Amino acid sequence: MHVSPALHASLLYGFLLVLARIAGIFVFLPLPGLKAGPDVAKITLALGLTIALYSRWPVIEPVPKSIVQVAGWMIAEAGIGLATGLAVAFIIEGLMIAAQAISTQAGFAYASTVDPNTEADSTVLILLAQLTAGLLFFALGLDRQLLLILSRSLETHPPGSFTASRPGAEALVMLGSAVFSTGIRLVLPLMTLLFLIDLSVGLLGRVNSQLQLIALALPLKIAVALAALSILVLLVPRLYLQTANLAFGALGRFLGF
Repeated sequence: MHVSPALHASLLYGFLLVLARIAGIFVFLPLPGLKAGPDVAKITLALGLTIALYSRWPVIEPVPKSIVQVAGWMIAEAGIGLATGLAVAFIIEGLMIAAQAISTQAGFAYASTVDPNTEADSTVLILLAQLTAGLLFFALGLDRQLLLILSRSLETHPPGSFTASRPGAEALVMLGSAVFSTGIRLVLPLMTLLFLIDLSVGLLGRVNSQLQLIALALPLKIAVALAALSILVLLVPRLYLQTANLAFGALGRFLGF
C-alpha cells in the first residue's frame, strides 16, 4: 500500500530556506551578549522565528531534483540574512565610533576592560555605548520593525527567487559610509573642545616651563568630557532613530520594498 509522506518536500525546502535567511541575520546582529551567549539559545531563537513565520513560508513548486540547486538557494538566503544583520549593525556602529574617538581624546583609553561581545580589550565608554545602543534598539521598537521587514521580504522576494539590484546594493554601501559621518557629527564639538584644552595647556607650558600642567591636563579633560557627555547623551536617541530610519530605508530598497 502506498503511504504518502507526513511532511511534503516543498514544505521542508521552504522551512530550510527561511531558516537560512533568519540564521544569517544573527551573524552581524549587534545585540549585547548575543555572541557570548550559548549556541543552543541562538539556534532555538532562529528556529522559533522561523516557525513563527510559518504563514510566509514559500511553496516550492516544482520540487528541485538537484541538491546543488537547493544549496545555491540556501547560500543566497544566507546572504540576504547577512545583509540584513549588517544593516542593523551599522545603526550601532555610529555610536561605537563616537565612543572610540572620545575615549582616545579624553584619556579613557588608559583604563580598559574586556568586551564580552568580542572578548578583546575595550574602554569603559565603548561598553556603555554598546549597552545603550542595545537598550535603545528595543526601547524604540526597532526589533518590531526588523521583524516586519523580514516578514515583508518573504512576500516580495520569496526564498529561491531573490535577485539583488544594483541600486539596493549601492544603498547598503552608502549606509556603511554614513556610519563614520554620524559618529563624527555626534562628538565633533567635544573633540574640538578637548583639542582647545590641549592647545591651551601646551601654550601655558611654553610660557612658563615651571608649571606642572601635564598632571592637571588629564583630570581636566576627563571632567570636561563627562560634563559634555551628560549634555550630548540627550541627543543620542534622536540621532540613533535617524540612523535607524536611514538603515531600514536602505534595507527596504535592497529588498525591493
